[in-house]
Amino acid sequence: MPAPVSMTVLAGLWRTACRDDTALRDVDLTGAEPALPSSFAVGTAAQTTIAAAALAAAQFHRLRTGRSQRVAVDMRHAAIEFRSERYLRVDGEIPQDHHDAIAGLYRCGDGRWVRLHTNLPHHCSGLLTLLGCAHDQAEVQRALDGWQAEALETAAAEADLVVTACRSFAEWDRHRQGRAVAELPLLSIERIGDAAPQELAASGRPLAGIKVLDLTRIIAGPVCGRTLAVHGADVLLVTASHLASMLPLVIDNGRGKLSAAIDLRESGGREKLAALIRDADVLVQGYRPGAIAAHGFGPQDLVRLRPGIVYASLCAYGHAGPWAARRGFDSLVQTASGLNVAEAAAFGSGAPQVLPAQALDHATGYLLAFAVIAALMRRAQEGGSWHVRLSLAQTGYWLRRLGRIDGTTCRDPGFDDVSDCLEETASGFGRLTAVRHAAVMSETPPRWTRPSVPLGTHAPAWP
Repeated sequence: MPAPVSMTVLAGLWRTACRDDTALRDVDLTGAEPALPSSFAVGTAAQTTIAAAALAAAQFHRLRTGRSQRVAVDMRHAAIEFRSERYLRVDGEIPQDHHDAIAGLYRCGDGRWVRLHTNLPHHCSGLLTLLGCAHDQAEVQRALDGWQAEALETAAAEADLVVTACRSFAEWDRHRQGRAVAELPLLSIERIGDAAPQELAASGRPLAGIKVLDLTRIIAGPVCGRTLAVHGADVLLVTASHLASMLPLVIDNGRGKLSAAIDLRESGGREKLAALIRDADVLVQGYRPGAIAAHGFGPQDLVRLRPGIVYASLCAYGHAGPWAARRGFDSLVQTASGLNVAEAAAFGSGAPQVLPAQALDHATGYLLAFAVIAALMRRAQEGGSWHVRLSLAQTGYWLRRLGRIDGTTCRDPGFDDVSDCLEETASGFGRLTAVRHAAVMSETPPRWTRPSVPLGTHAPAWP
């Protein structure tokens, strides 16, 4: 099967946000598949999602200044950025591995595979309680011998844990959630309230002066905030000391951001967040559906609190269907939706095989940034408050529809292979070696102006 044409894919993304096709004349896309060892067009997905966000930033800057510019993205560099956490070094050393010892694939008693996600402590302890075993791979396997895969998946979900049964594309397409995802668009940008158009002052950077509250963790949401920051937005990451995190991801995805701690379980914390929202332009949240709304910060709450807000919602499985409220992560969505079975078949593997990047996370992060900027443009031109929605499963379905390629002989790039894509900067953790942003812009070069810092370093206030 021929590789998808990147400009055609980018044009499709651009039209999902109802943007004018004439902007596509300003884009240069170089490189070709395969960019990574995969039977899916991961390189194309990386290149086009990064390009969509960069082109939106360029168009937003044109709206502010009247000046157009060229945007270029090389596929190889974009694919490397899709694996940015793999190449991170702190003072020349690989950060401590954040993967738990019992996380991964296992066979259940019915012969079917399941994937366990135990990288956050509460998910790990909860699963061990459900299985009634110790934190040991052999003991976990013995416990799973007494389970059927889908029964464990259901029991884990009912206990607010994260386990998925492995399915083929055909099985996912028959599943009620698979059918629900297939009926959803890749992304949605919906007007949810009235507000006057927001006047934009001229600026040297596309998103200068745009204030973004980043209430996300792990990869997809944080990549969105990191991308908005690279184009000049003031991004304030909001977390709390009781929330688990993965340090290498905090470091990699914290570039360009301020970081404050607010506990929404306390009335004082909710008041602090409300004060920040009143001066914010964007709120991005990626917690379990309904969790933030339960604290009084759902989309309609923010429309009343801050007319003109752009509210971006990220979830695992989409906002429709029986799994709409279910927790999930990239690896679990890959497993549930057929991607791992298809990849295994292409490589002749007897066990399900993961994609060579957290491609659903990264693609969704860049698409989220793209949609947020598109909503900001509509706010500037039309007024209104806006709700942006994406999910990992919708992104996975889009990746699947890009078609298949022959990437089985492609070499997996190691750290020494990507030195031309890396940069060194100071940080609150030490000297960082990290992947440079893949988009090149002729008038407003993307750059992070704030260093990555430990969680909660800053006061909960706008600069």
